[in-house]
Amino acid sequence: MPLFEVRDLWVAYGKAQILEGITMEVEAQELVSVIGPNGAGKTTLLRAISGVAEPKGSILFSGNRIDHLSPVAIVKLGIIHCPEGRQIFPEIKVVENLELGAYSRTDKAGIKQDMENMFELFPILKERRNQLARTLSGGEQQMLAIARSLMSKPKLLMLDEPSMGLAILIKEMIGQTIKSIKGKGVTILLVEQDSNLAFSIADRVYVLEQGKVALQGLPQELMENPYIKEIYLGIG
Repeated sequence: MPLFEVRDLWVAYGKAQILEGITMEVEAQELVSVIGPNGAGKTTLLRAISGVAEPKGSILFSGNRIDHLSPVAIVKLGIIHCPEGRQIFPEIKVVENLELGAYSRTDKAGIKQDMENMFELFPILKERRNQLARTLSGGEQQMLAIARSLMSKPKLLMLDEPSMGLAILIKEMIGQTIKSIKGKGVTILLVEQDSNLAFSIADRVYVLEQGKVALQGLPQELMENPYIKEIYLGIG
């Protein structure tokens, strides 16, 4: 049984239909990438899973439907959404942003250990721990956003455009970090505009176009598709 499933998911904003019958699944400890052009519905998909957008259809986690739950209840299940644009709290310290990631936890010893784990994963955050979050560079802010999400001890980590606006070397570092997080047993659903990055780290890939799943499969298989090569990878 997959850890996570979406069955015939529809989402509309007013009269605008954004998602049209999306069906997908993610196995435990799998890294699944979702790619597609702007306006394809990628962010809306994550918002629906998080309980922020109102869906029609079924969303299941560990075999149980969650599409009726509140965002807070969904977080408590271990489904954590690291949003597009980082959405850090700029006017408080780095360490305080991390503490807020653990707001739903009560295991003080575990929180302290995970804080050290985050500083090990992102050493620059340890150096910057007492700085205001707004003083960080774009890449450092993205590291903080990911680390804050990990402080919630996710069972399913949803990352929305983590490489957006970053230099190539920082993108590569973020990609390797995401792989290492997956290697620690965290299941990941990655929405990514940079198709090369998405393909390079994913176990499987879904291609969303106009609110529908246009293609899906293993990265190495999809990368041989002439359409994918030309439109998404710039080859051809």
